[in-house]
Amino acid sequence: MYRTVATAATRGGVATDSGDSIVSLDQVPRWSDAEHRSSLEFENEDPSFSNSYFPDPLTSLGSEIGSYGMVSRFPVDHDINSKIYLWRGNPWNLEVDAVVNSTNENLDEAHSSPGLYAAAGPGLAEECATLGGCRTGMAKVTNAYDLPARRVIHTVGPKYAVKYHTAAENALSHCYRACLELLIENGLKSIAMGCIYTEAKNYPREPAAHVAIRTVRRFLEKQKDKITAVVFCNTTTSDTEIYKRLLPLYFPRDKHEEEVAISKLPSDVGDENGETIIDERKIRIKPLPKKTAPKPPKAPVDLPVSDVGLVRRNSSYLDSFLDPAFMSLIKDPDQRRKEQWEKTAQAQKGWNCAKVLGFGDLGGPPLSVSEEYSLHSRYLAKANSLNLSEIAEMKIVYRGGVDSEGRPVMVVVGAHFLLRCLDLERFVLYVIKEFEPLIQKPYTIVYFHSAASLQPQPDMGWMRRLQQILGRKHQRNLHAIYVLHPTFGLKAAIFALQLLVDNVVWKKVVYVDRLLQLFRYVPREQLTIPDFVFQHDLEVNGGKGLIVDPRTKYVYHRP
Repeated sequence: MYRTVATAATRGGVATDSGDSIVSLDQVPRWSDAEHRSSLEFENEDPSFSNSYFPDPLTSLGSEIGSYGMVSRFPVDHDINSKIYLWRGNPWNLEVDAVVNSTNENLDEAHSSPGLYAAAGPGLAEECATLGGCRTGMAKVTNAYDLPARRVIHTVGPKYAVKYHTAAENALSHCYRACLELLIENGLKSIAMGCIYTEAKNYPREPAAHVAIRTVRRFLEKQKDKITAVVFCNTTTSDTEIYKRLLPLYFPRDKHEEEVAISKLPSDVGDENGETIIDERKIRIKPLPKKTAPKPPKAPVDLPVSDVGLVRRNSSYLDSFLDPAFMSLIKDPDQRRKEQWEKTAQAQKGWNCAKVLGFGDLGGPPLSVSEEYSLHSRYLAKANSLNLSEIAEMKIVYRGGVDSEGRPVMVVVGAHFLLRCLDLERFVLYVIKEFEPLIQKPYTIVYFHSAASLQPQPDMGWMRRLQQILGRKHQRNLHAIYVLHPTFGLKAAIFALQLLVDNVVWKKVVYVDRLLQLFRYVPREQLTIPDFVFQHDLEVNGGKGLIVDPRTKYVYHRP
């Protein structure tokens, strides 16, 4: 199928009769090359796509926490970097030792990488039928037949569910590691890997890219002498831009990138294999107790035969058969529960004054990571099982478009928040359901406070509980909260939230006095704005500027 045509050479490969091309590694951009530091040019790249939608994490340093004194978890390694390539196109067009096929457990052609079986010929499907399937997280190897590569490595990526995201991350990490292990076992040196995580299995693109890149990095740290090239292949512009942003974090090319990556990397970058670390499953082993001098044996006491079976063995006798190191693995449940009660009582005692002042219940100890995840999962499962259409019709919270840098936007309308007519518990469930797709990556909130000062608002205790349910991803990935038409009372409330609830989230508030100023951050066409917001803006800021509503074509003149 692949036949070289000498007169049709182009950048990225040599054209063939079928329209495909054979691409050698010499024609694939190497990650350590200088051209990657500014931009990557690929065939068929959408020229209208703006890189500003995916800002380079290494370009803005002003607002970030300094990394002074911290040790990089992924130091510069030029030998490893020289083995990494980034390619926009199908992996089976590359002239490498092995290409990776993302498939299902039955190795069906219909669920495999599109176009692979057609390019390889009928022999590939016939050999796959003899393999007996493949389990999720595992990999199997076949011949490549008509492909330029020598072998095809088939692997089965996991399905993604928020409740079991850790299992999905580790299964995906197993996929990449299993492919690299098969590469070495078969005496091969170079491999082209597409995105094993497919759209059909609902895996979020950016979190999956983190898993893929860090797994390859950890594997190369141990086996770099046995592999000459790993090519990350992307077929879409968005995946390519994600890899361009994340590769400097795990494969820094100089000390500057290494230092910046320290503050940009997520808190959990896995263990020595790239797998997600679960603290609750760690085996905690204490050193063996020191040996003490044996006590002199006591003189045996002769007992009547009838009383031997009635003698109770005391605790010291039983302790001699128990290993203290093993017994210390699990903390006493009663002791753990008692400590939790004491923390709760102490926290509530300290915040009784908050209730008296009308701030709500600010007591209770902070939740651990596992407790936060469990709470979020329970609420999300309940929200997905209920019909919350009556909350959606109130238009308190709804999705917008994207801001000026491509981050998704969630819109909140304060005037629609009718506390007396609203079931707060069902509203929380609706918020969790709507925010779930957004908090997986950086996002923005736009809050319209226009004409909302007359409505009663929930107390800070309720706001604290909502933030606990949303979890730490919300705190980490929230870029900014743009508040339109703020009042003095609202600013005072947000200042109290910074002091008493969350100093991180509420410091991201940006006050916006007029609509024209808001449109600098979020383009007008990306927002659905209620009519009363325009009217309120005209009344408050009359005589300053001009607003044109592109949906209604209505022009607001301000002489």
